[in-house]
Amino acid sequence: MKFSIMADNYLEKKFEEFHSGKGVASKHKTSSGSVSLNSLLLKNRSHRGYDSSRQVLVEELKQIAEVCTKIPSAKNQQVLRYKLVAGEDAPRLQQYTKWGGALPELNLPFPGTEPSAFIIICSTVPENKWVDIDLGIAAQSMLLKAVEMGLNGICIGAFNKNAVVEEFSLQHEPVLVLAIGKGAEHIQLTRAKEGDSLTYYRKDGVHFVPKLGLDDLLL
Repeated sequence: MKFSIMADNYLEKKFEEFHSGKGVASKHKTSSGSVSLNSLLLKNRSHRGYDSSRQVLVEELKQIAEVCTKIPSAKNQQVLRYKLVAGEDAPRLQQYTKWGGALPELNLPFPGTEPSAFIIICSTVPENKWVDIDLGIAAQSMLLKAVEMGLNGICIGAFNKNAVVEEFSLQHEPVLVLAIGKGAEHIQLTRAKEGDSLTYYRKDGVHFVPKLGLDDLLL
């Protein structure tokens, strides 16, 4: 398994530059002064540990979920619904989720770094390819909005559906959970090539995420 973490690694340099705040004003804003999509994408990493001193409020979750009133929907069916979970209700959901499938020995998140809020995404119809299209669009859009607000998140597909339905008296099937909070991890992208392992890993307290380059993605 070969991963390049040298200084000439474009993705890593860009992420470190954004993370440190260097050049943000000149390189990560558009001509109108707004934050660029590229900078949001670089900062939109899957955090598995959060700053417990930063509590996410329900009103902030509403701001995040509000983007779903503007996004595309397959056949414009708009079949997804959202349950906002924050405050004292967050641990009720946390207990039914599983994190860090590639790092089971760590039992993530570490005690005291659990997220303070969640968004449960439900479907009003049986899950199918059209629902999955909407699900991907909605999840990414909400996570980008969270980043824009100075927050972070992660998609959680490993959770006890039956328990979550019962715990929160849901009328529709939950298909995905988003954890939302202020990320407290150091995450770096590394360049990978076709055939390399793409499994994320940790070393010296840093969470590394291998990403294929454009040449490997284009057919």
